[in-house]
Amino acid sequence: MGRQTTAKADERRRRKLAKTSVSASAPTTSTTSRSTSGPQQTGGKTALKARNAKSAGTASAAKTAPTTTAGRRSSGTGRSASAARDSRPKAGAAKKPAKTSGKSAAKATSNKPAKAAGKNKTASVLKKAWIHLRDDISSLSAHPLTTYFLILASVVLLTGLGLVMVLSASSITSYDGGAGSSFAYFNKQAMFAGVGLVLMYIASRMPLQFWKRIAWFAIIGGLLMQAAVFVPGLGKETKGNANWIGFGGFQIQPSEFLKVALALWLGFILAQKAGKMTTFGHAMIPVVPGVLGAAGLVVAGNDLGTGLVIMAMAVVCLFVGGFPMKYFILLGGVLAAAVTFFVLSSQNRLDRIQAMLTGHADQSAADTMGQAWQSNHGLFSLASGGWLGVGLGASREKWSWLPEAHNDFIFAIIGEELGLVGTLVVILIFAVLGFAMVRVVMRSNSLMVQVATAGFFALIIGQAGINIGVVTGLLPVIGLPLPFVSYGGSSIIASLLAVGVVLSFARTEPGAEAAIAANKERLRSSLAVLARKKRK
Repeated sequence: MGRQTTAKADERRRRKLAKTSVSASAPTTSTTSRSTSGPQQTGGKTALKARNAKSAGTASAAKTAPTTTAGRRSSGTGRSASAARDSRPKAGAAKKPAKTSGKSAAKATSNKPAKAAGKNKTASVLKKAWIHLRDDISSLSAHPLTTYFLILASVVLLTGLGLVMVLSASSITSYDGGAGSSFAYFNKQAMFAGVGLVLMYIASRMPLQFWKRIAWFAIIGGLLMQAAVFVPGLGKETKGNANWIGFGGFQIQPSEFLKVALALWLGFILAQKAGKMTTFGHAMIPVVPGVLGAAGLVVAGNDLGTGLVIMAMAVVCLFVGGFPMKYFILLGGVLAAAVTFFVLSSQNRLDRIQAMLTGHADQSAADTMGQAWQSNHGLFSLASGGWLGVGLGASREKWSWLPEAHNDFIFAIIGEELGLVGTLVVILIFAVLGFAMVRVVMRSNSLMVQVATAGFFALIIGQAGINIGVVTGLLPVIGLPLPFVSYGGSSIIASLLAVGVVLSFARTEPGAEAAIAANKERLRSSLAVLARKKRK
């Protein structure tokens, strides 16, 4: 019985061992726990045999389990190996392109971040620079003395350039004209510029109330001076225009000062009549008689060009001053009809317009008095200058080829000697001056300041535009000088006086007086420090 029991126990153990051999991952402790449960039910002898059998069974199980798992793994790896073998040719075919694409991708990825970083860095630097520049411009624009210094700097630059170009353009004419010196015209122009600068400084220091008090005296004095050109012995005629007064060896063109007085007077009158021009009589008197009287006296002296400037200046002042639109249109129609009449009634003016439109197709080189001679040689002068010009003082047209080279057509000499760049610089300076005048109009709270400054804008910037248009062939020759640049005592003195009035208006901007006082205090302290250093 004991043997049979042992045989049955051994049979059960084999079955268990077979089951345990199937799962190789089963821990050894579980098999020992399972094998030791049987000998506890049998006796001590069977327990010893069971332990011996268990040790033999575990050894066989340890041998069989790895073989079975290894067989399974080998079968799995065999499948994967066969699959890898089947896929090797394809992988091998794609291996080289993969390497090359990997290199190019590596290069692209290494270059792209560097380029992108460089672009982003450059963009960030430019953005910061633009932000700083914008902040500086905005802070500079908000300063109460920006307008004042823009006007002053641009006028000083134009006056200095004018002196240089007058010397260059008039050197041949001055020497050949019997003066015996190439500096004759330059010396006179420098003297006129000095007088004008002094008047500009004095006018810039005057308060607004001063200009209000003298507005009527200015217009009356301007009209009387303009009427004096018709007095025998006092009035002088130059090149067909009877718009000069001669005394003591000097000649004055009163129409230049009349323009300044008219702009100042219109500003005062329209400010006084603001909101009151509801009836025809209230709107017309005294504005329209003053404008027509000034323009009529100038045109009666055979100077239609200056008359056109006065009319344009009056139209701008009336528009800014709030003149009623129905009366504004009526006055504009009257002025346009008057201009048309004066143009059609003069064969000389018709010939100038025709010369502007047709050129000099039938003009011979000997016809020095031809209608298109002056305008065509002005274009020749501009064309020969090119981009950078032939050099300062090296103009060929000023050798008696271009009439009035130092006066009305000095812009052509600028284009010839300084080139296109020089002409653009002149236009840019005038643009800065015009911008500063517009700032005065926009930032002022006084209607008189707004209207008068608008009139000075039309006077200076409008006349400069007309002169440049004449030289470039866009307008007929009407005999207007280029402000601050052309030769002429009356022109430069009147222009600088007008700028002095605008500078006094710019000082009325809020905060300007305090800024001027602060600048004076800084200047005094700096001079005091320098004086102490010199004493030491």
